[in-house]
Amino acid sequence: MTDTSETPLGRRTVLIATGATAAALVVGAAAPEAPTTDTADATPVAAAAVCTLTKKLTEGPYYLDGALVRADVTEGKAGIPLKLALTVVDDDTCAPLSGALVEIWHSDALGEYSGFVGNNGHSEPDDGTFLRGGVLSGTDGVAHLTTIYPGWYRGRCVHIHVKVHTGVTLTSDGSFTGGREIHTGQLFINETITVAVAKLSPYSTNTVTRTTLAQDSIYDDGGAASGLLTLTPLGSTTASGYTGTLTLGVETS
Repeated sequence: MTDTSETPLGRRTVLIATGATAAALVVGAAAPEAPTTDTADATPVAAAAVCTLTKKLTEGPYYLDGALVRADVTEGKAGIPLKLALTVVDDDTCAPLSGALVEIWHSDALGEYSGFVGNNGHSEPDDGTFLRGGVLSGTDGVAHLTTIYPGWYRGRCVHIHVKVHTGVTLTSDGSFTGGREIHTGQLFINETITVAVAKLSPYSTNTVTRTTLAQDSIYDDGGAASGLLTLTPLGSTTASGYTGTLTLGVETS
């Protein structure tokens, strides 16, 4: 399973606000009442001291339309807990975007994507939806998602795909329709943490040769602007899991 169609797109970085300016971000309008970020399980979010346009990347070959709007995408998949807190802001004004649909999808511990199981050499039931889904950002622009630490497959480092949509309409079947897609990118993780995770089950049973962050054809060593998450341990051991935070600076016009 190699993302042969994944090639980097253009990038620009915009320095907008520092210090006290960032602390005074304008708060957007309230999000619609619908499945949204879980404020009761809020995770630490680093202040956006600098507003940067996040690098855009191709969605790759494993995207599926009709993702469920839900905060927990695990569907019982085994793996180390990963709680994402992704803050969406307008890269021109630093204002948080309320009610933006933040959608993620990634492989399981064995490197398999729902809807495409078997591409990384494993045979298992495939219901087409595990580790896929999205949630509306809150008034603070933050989208909270619960998943597991991704696995890896041939030719790619550990990563998570992400899209940001605005103006979506929620549907009765738990999905969404319409709106405008304003960002497509990928999230990456520090190699030191991945090395520790890879030693634990079920990741340790993935025998596919792992591509490192430095070897990856998509990640360009650009840090947070290129999608590198900040990970904070949820406990005293690797198995306890992590919180992953990142500010996504997106173009809204």
